[in-house]
Amino acid sequence: MKDQLSWKVGGQQGEGIESTGEIFATTLNRLGYYLYGYRHFSSRIKGGHTNNKIRVSTQPLNSISDDLDILVAFDQETIDVNAHELNTDGMIIADAKFSPTLPEGCKATLCIVPFTEIATDLGTSLMKNMVAVGATCAILNLDPETFRLVVEDIFMKKGETVVEKNMKAISAGAEYAKKEIGTNMPGLQLNKADGKRRMFMIGNDAIGMGAVAAGSRFMAAYPITPASEIMEYMIEKLPELGGAVIQTEDEIAACTMAIGANYAGVRSFTASAGPGLSLMAEAIGLSGMTETPLVVIDTQRGGPSTGLPTKQEQSDIMAMIYSTHGDIPKIVMAPSTVEEAFYDTVEAFNLAEEYQCPVILMTDLALSLGKQTVEPLDFSKVEVRRGTFDPNSPLPDRVDGAYYKRYELTENGISSRVIPGMKNGIHHVTGVEHDETGKPSESPQNRKDQMDKRMRKLAQLPTTFSNPIHINQQYDEADLLIVGINSTRGTIEEAIQRLELEGIKVNHVQVRLLHPFPSESLKPLIHQAKKVVVIENNATAQLANIVRMNVGGVEVESILKYDGNPFLPKEIHEQCSLLIQKSKELA
Repeated sequence: MKDQLSWKVGGQQGEGIESTGEIFATTLNRLGYYLYGYRHFSSRIKGGHTNNKIRVSTQPLNSISDDLDILVAFDQETIDVNAHELNTDGMIIADAKFSPTLPEGCKATLCIVPFTEIATDLGTSLMKNMVAVGATCAILNLDPETFRLVVEDIFMKKGETVVEKNMKAISAGAEYAKKEIGTNMPGLQLNKADGKRRMFMIGNDAIGMGAVAAGSRFMAAYPITPASEIMEYMIEKLPELGGAVIQTEDEIAACTMAIGANYAGVRSFTASAGPGLSLMAEAIGLSGMTETPLVVIDTQRGGPSTGLPTKQEQSDIMAMIYSTHGDIPKIVMAPSTVEEAFYDTVEAFNLAEEYQCPVILMTDLALSLGKQTVEPLDFSKVEVRRGTFDPNSPLPDRVDGAYYKRYELTENGISSRVIPGMKNGIHHVTGVEHDETGKPSESPQNRKDQMDKRMRKLAQLPTTFSNPIHINQQYDEADLLIVGINSTRGTIEEAIQRLELEGIKVNHVQVRLLHPFPSESLKPLIHQAKKVVVIENNATAQLANIVRMNVGGVEVESILKYDGNPFLPKEIHEQCSLLIQKSKELA
């Protein structure tokens, strides 16, 4: 019996691979197992290899697994591409339709089940994925009826007949697999879970939920992978709350619409990926110049240009900080878990209004689309802070028709904010440099005064931001400090467990506030470590360079991966171990 198991289903995109994984994972989630999933899919509607890898455990999980126990294959390509991950006692369950064969050297057991034939006999070949689920049932010694509630949730809208046909397909797959291999496979059966119900969601859903909880009632966006699920979530939820979602003609329109709605007093945002953020750069500058709150979600993917739309990368780091021309105050946040994605989205709206500036919440594809177990969220932690904005507070009477000083020079750089329609709040708004009332001005002194005003807004943010870095500090003097960002957190944490078994003392920091950078929080940890290594999914060590720029006098090593895949725990473990070994040899 096992406490954890890794399962993968693969085939051609469009033949039910995602739904197979969804039914399998959702059922095990409801049994109380912890899950962590990652989808590999092509940037096309149909065709091309796709797979869904799901790690299942009786204990909490925060990363995908190095290896594989069960591979469900709908074509030979799935076997050829993924068999190298299989453990020696692993199993391949393959459709008889394509006459599957094992690659040379593969020691896994091959179980051939006629998915397509069984499904066709039951009425339609479309149910072959349910037959595959049934075969998995047999290997894991699960009762096919375990899947009934999930099948009903998915198919009941099509009628009870469809539900029963799918249940028959699961049962038929289980019966065939039992006859083929028997049930005496203790190495591939899971110990019982605790039975507790937990959330099972992707990061994008958490972001959407966070936006709703924060009081956002308008979203403007253009569909793009891997951000579209945020828009889909808001389309489902906002109309029920009196809000609206607009699918715009492009990302420029989306960003400017969000700015306009925020200017009118409605908490609004947009979401996109790298190509969309490139188009939004000028509009983000407008938000900074007009001191209008704006929340932008950037779900990083492979670049540049169209790049790898459906693959993992963390190469927008520099762009999110520096892409806007000119100098503006800007906040860039980087959650590292699904839970943080929820709470940080709420905080992004608060900070945008408190500091009257653009806030970019940056995720990556693995965090945005990787589906995982999430403990119940604590909505009592949600608070709405709107800064100086109070639409119910009367403004002083205008003297001699003078405009309201919307951009009044203040000690902390933050002026009182008003919205159209507030009595005595009339002022001018422009992207041109302006005076305190918003009227255009090219006066050198005014330019300096307004620029200084805007730039001093964020001076204290790194010290007031809640947990600008997530710290896992075990040692006052560490052999190694690992620094990561976004979805690498769980993978790093698992690698650290292995490093410590080798006697290596490791501290770990996950950067959550990218800009303004929390230098003072990071410096002590860096100076307490013999070696610092930054883990990131890009080719140019962008996060490492940010660390070097903000924390002087420190040598930083980099472990980079930019092939479109997320890090595996063993990759970080092995490369960190090698770095320590080389350091000892040079000492």
